[in-house]
Amino acid sequence: MKSDLFQAPDYYQVNDLLTDEHKLVRDTAREWVKKNLSPIIEEYAQRAEFPKELIMGLAEVGAFGSYIPEEYGGAGLDQISYGLIMQELERGDSGIRSTASVQSSLVMGPIYNYGTEAQRQKYLPKLASGEWMGSFGLTEPNHGSNPGGMETKFKDMGDHYLLNGAKMWISNAPICDVAVVWAKNEEGRIHGLLVERGMEGFSTPETHNKWSLRASITGELIFDNVKVPKENLLPNKSGLGAPLLCLDSARYGIAWGAIGAAMDCYDTALRYAKERTQFGKPIGQFQLQQKKLAEMITEITKAQLLTWRLGVLKNEGRATSAQISMAKRNNVDMALKIAREARQVLGAMGISGEYSIMRHAMNLESVITYEGTHDVHLLITGLDITGLNAFK
Repeated sequence: MKSDLFQAPDYYQVNDLLTDEHKLVRDTAREWVKKNLSPIIEEYAQRAEFPKELIMGLAEVGAFGSYIPEEYGGAGLDQISYGLIMQELERGDSGIRSTASVQSSLVMGPIYNYGTEAQRQKYLPKLASGEWMGSFGLTEPNHGSNPGGMETKFKDMGDHYLLNGAKMWISNAPICDVAVVWAKNEEGRIHGLLVERGMEGFSTPETHNKWSLRASITGELIFDNVKVPKENLLPNKSGLGAPLLCLDSARYGIAWGAIGAAMDCYDTALRYAKERTQFGKPIGQFQLQQKKLAEMITEITKAQLLTWRLGVLKNEGRATSAQISMAKRNNVDMALKIAREARQVLGAMGISGEYSIMRHAMNLESVITYEGTHDVHLLITGLDITGLNAFK
């Protein structure tokens, strides 16, 4: 087990913009990652295995439903606190952050926002405590960037709904106790259904042979004439906008999380550049290495300020979907470029499991695609500034 020597970069004293509560939340998550995640993550990633023993610890640091009110088991924190937790988790590993952001934004979020009081009371405390895990079923084999084309459907059978279809690339699917599933009714309207493990015809096969997010557990959701009780319909919002609003929250968390991955790669490269000697001096003394490091910290600083401001807007209820898309796209692209540059600073050692950089780089290749691809988020910004729809 390796020791975690991470020191967070803060070139513009962004720390001064945070409240004492923000700092406490961040530092608690940071210490948990150093103690519990960093020592084991390389081994689990090499084995392509999800570390299930971390679930209860994630719950304890508020990673599940941090902004959900305390009466439902959440921590009742603000959006910046949520972002900082995601930053620290992804500093450890993107897959672990994904586990937490799916649970929070894509499962607990829609149940809290769109569900009945009975649904909130039944599911949210169990999800917040880690007793239950959830998944979010939107992406399908034939429909990724075009979720409105989904083929999963349900029929009203009088005393229940009959659900048929399949979802794929679903984080947490193989271990989920409940899935928030988006499907079309007989009129073609999209609704959310709560499908529980044990319902006849519901299966969750695991996806194998991934080169990315290897420590995250991914699978499918398959529905073969699943009888869903009518009380399991989320009644308070329908249409494609319902799942997309959930994705806004998850994308916001990704924008923060990507900064964590970038910070870890930069910190590793900076330390290595100071210690590694070639041609009689530390490689950090060479101009091209300093160029790489200086550009890394510049991009991290820009992303920190962008995301902090987005957090303020989100706390005020003023953050738009397009603003969230911009931050997700910018920060993940930034983190991936930093991972690649940091890998070069380490030379051959950059591909070794002794360091986190290559694992981050592989993970970010998924993060730049999921919950809206790099190109789709660019077009969302284009639509927002021109008013002209390039999707049609």
